[in-house]
Amino acid sequence: KPTKPIGSFMSYEEAMKNQRENGWDVVEDAGRGWRRVVPSPYPQEIIERDAIKALIDQGFIVTAVGGGGIPVVEDQDGLKGIAAVIDKDYASSLLASAIEADMFIISTAVEKVSLNFGKENQIDLDRMTLAEAKQYAKEGHFAAGSMGPKINAIIRYLENGGKEALI
Repeated sequence: KPTKPIGSFMSYEEAMKNQRENGWDVVEDAGRGWRRVVPSPYPQEIIERDAIKALIDQGFIVTAVGGGGIPVVEDQDGLKGIAAVIDKDYASSLLASAIEADMFIISTAVEKVSLNFGKENQIDLDRMTLAEAKQYAKEGHFAAGSMGPKINAIIRYLENGGKEALI
């Protein structure tokens, strides 16, 4: 289901042309113009996890799944790239679980996770349990385009045996 806007903004005419000629899914993006949209599926596997783990075990600092990684699918001919966007928080959670990381850290410009973010009754959180994170997420406290993926990624990491997480 294509939902993630990518690429530059286009006029309506240019968007319709790309839709016709290239088969793109396009949407109007918040009054700023038209953009291509692609799926943003949850990553299923980190292909390079064994190499990443081997480097970590040898003492290297490894930067991996930057920007979520390159989305691929596997068919009878092997791996091939697809038009999609992999969320960096979900990919990082999957990698942290796959390498059995003791702590999963998500760095962000926001000082603290908050309930009622940006409202008069905002509550900044210093700590929360897994049960609280799930409840707050269910209540809609974390926006899909910002803190939502981070909280959901941490929930997945902890549910898959992770010990501790920090945003």
